[in-house]
Amino acid sequence: MRISGPGGEGHKYALASDEDDADFWGFAHEAEGLFTPLPEEEGARRVHLAGCLPRGGLLKSLDHIGTRRAMAGNAWLHVLDTAGATMGSYFVNDLVVIDVQPSAHGPGRVDLTTTLWCENALPGSDEVWDLLRTGRLNRTGLWHGVTPEDRKAWLSVALWSREYHRQGKSDAPAGQEFTVDGRHVVDIDSFYCAIGEAVNGPGGYFGWNLDALDDCLRGGWGAATPFTLRWESSTEARAGLVKRVPTRGGEAAQLLISSGCCRVTCADPCGIPVVCGTRRVAD
Repeated sequence: MRISGPGGEGHKYALASDEDDADFWGFAHEAEGLFTPLPEEEGARRVHLAGCLPRGGLLKSLDHIGTRRAMAGNAWLHVLDTAGATMGSYFVNDLVVIDVQPSAHGPGRVDLTTTLWCENALPGSDEVWDLLRTGRLNRTGLWHGVTPEDRKAWLSVALWSREYHRQGKSDAPAGQEFTVDGRHVVDIDSFYCAIGEAVNGPGGYFGWNLDALDDCLRGGWGAATPFTLRWESSTEARAGLVKRVPTRGGEAAQLLISSGCCRVTCADPCGIPVVCGTRRVAD
């Protein structure tokens, strides 16, 4: 998807109204603070839109800074690649412009200081978006160096960029076998990083919690059913993955590893075989 309107190339972000598809709010070179929660509330953000070319509802709000009419409203904040195509999008609530200044990015541009609510823009995600934007998310294992605190951010970018990442490709045909490299699986988030990469390549998504994994196992997320997951080096991952987690319906589910094999148990068993080493384990 390419953002409508000329001038998207070279910008990292674009804004559009959530209420009216035709109400395009403009581009910005940077969105500083988007991935930094304010101390008082996790979803609260103070975002500096640098080098902005405001349009539509955002432009109208500039005439009312300091009043209630400075609230532009709810919007989609699109993360762009170097060609101006949308890599992924965040829904933002209650965007209010609180300051406007001339921008050093060029004539006619302004720097906007805004407040908004966006709990899905996790700290650390900007670095992963930059890897994708610059074409450096092009080989397996890049997530191995990500800190435990930032693995959730890696997974969130994998989720929000999944359509861009797949570029319209169909699921791998039924009967495929995917190999999960368990050598770097030390906790539940690294497990999801590994399985996403195994099925959908570098930066790929295949769930980031047990319910999402359950959905992915049913097809439509990179692999057509039936397919096989082969988990190598599962023994090394055992300590970090034997625990109980909540599932749909209020029942507890567990990621089980025993005797060098593993089983992903879902609330609704889906029949996908999981292979570890040379033994096959079926749900």
